[in-house]
Amino acid sequence: MRFLFASLLFATALTGPVLADDVTAWRLFVGDHAEGKVTAIDALSGEVLDSFALKSPVSLYASASGDAVFAVQGAGNQVSAIRSGIAFEDHGDHGDIAVSAPSLVDAVITGEKPAHFVEHDGKVALFFDGSGKVDLFGAGQWVHEGTVTSAQLDSGTAHHGLAVPWGDYTLVSMANGEDEKKPRVGLNVLDAGGEQVGETHACPDLHGEAASGNLLMIGCGDGVLVVSGAGAPEVKKLDYAGLPEGKTTTLVGGRGMQYFLGNYGPDKVVIIDPAEAEPYRLIELPTRRVHFVTDPGRPRFAYIFTEDGFLRQLDMVKGELTQAVKVTEPYSMDGEWNLPRPRMAVVGDQVAVTDPLKGLVHLVDIASFAISGDIPVGGSPYTIVAVGGSGAQH
Repeated sequence: MRFLFASLLFATALTGPVLADDVTAWRLFVGDHAEGKVTAIDALSGEVLDSFALKSPVSLYASASGDAVFAVQGAGNQVSAIRSGIAFEDHGDHGDIAVSAPSLVDAVITGEKPAHFVEHDGKVALFFDGSGKVDLFGAGQWVHEGTVTSAQLDSGTAHHGLAVPWGDYTLVSMANGEDEKKPRVGLNVLDAGGEQVGETHACPDLHGEAASGNLLMIGCGDGVLVVSGAGAPEVKKLDYAGLPEGKTTTLVGGRGMQYFLGNYGPDKVVIIDPAEAEPYRLIELPTRRVHFVTDPGRPRFAYIFTEDGFLRQLDMVKGELTQAVKVTEPYSMDGEWNLPRPRMAVVGDQVAVTDPLKGLVHLVDIASFAISGDIPVGGSPYTIVAVGGSGAQH
């Protein structure tokens, strides 16, 4: 597992004669399971700052800079941008923070069943399951100027797919258009003009992607694809050697340390480090998993919520579950995949856990690993992202 060294964007050190205050601000954005609504919450005070009415229930994605949250409305055939109201400016020896009210951007992106949203290399790729088309655009223009201009590529056929920007190229899933079920069979590399570069990289049942450091990983039925390279992407298959039968379909990437964490069957997760001689470490869970996230501020740790209502801490270096706390009543994984079940986000020194059946967001203090508070949201709080940090205000 390799440590990644980067300058701290949110540094609070201040040199020179200019006076400044250190300010910390964290916000949660919570999507409702039953209706098109996103609630903005001050995570430090628990105050509800605003609520935004949208066309359908959302999947939420925070921008890399933290100044925006994107709400993908698959059933509503549109994607909206929300200004988080927290912005940082890097000055090398310190970072400035500006805090304002969150707001909804008027301009939206429309298309048939938008689904997968990936920001990478300063660009966003938005995949439309209903058409197989891909929109490429810059998140900054949309958020700061209130307009969005997209270039569009075509994957070849409608399917539940994904696309990832990679410099001047775009990685796009490919499906078998002659089969009415449109099974995903591989990954194509497209150039800026939308033309395929090289051969299709075989990836049956392609699903799930994540980036960590300078690597990208995509889940397949027979292994994972590992993408690297400073120019044209280099794609290699890493098969599931040494693992029992199964596959990874959801991936998250480490920040601060280079690793990937994926699901592997209903009651296991797998730590993947392609740089190691034995790249897979399988972790058995006490019961079936519901959701998992990595900790961007504490690279050693990830958190897994299991169907018995427990939040569990995973030490990525040891490959062991280290702490656990009961947060909610049990949420069985039986039944439909899209039933309302808890989701998590790391918000500063706490893990926020949605509780759709109680209308609450629970906060768990990471140091003590105990519940530190509850935030009433109402409705059925489901998807959640966190943005924020610390900076100087002059």
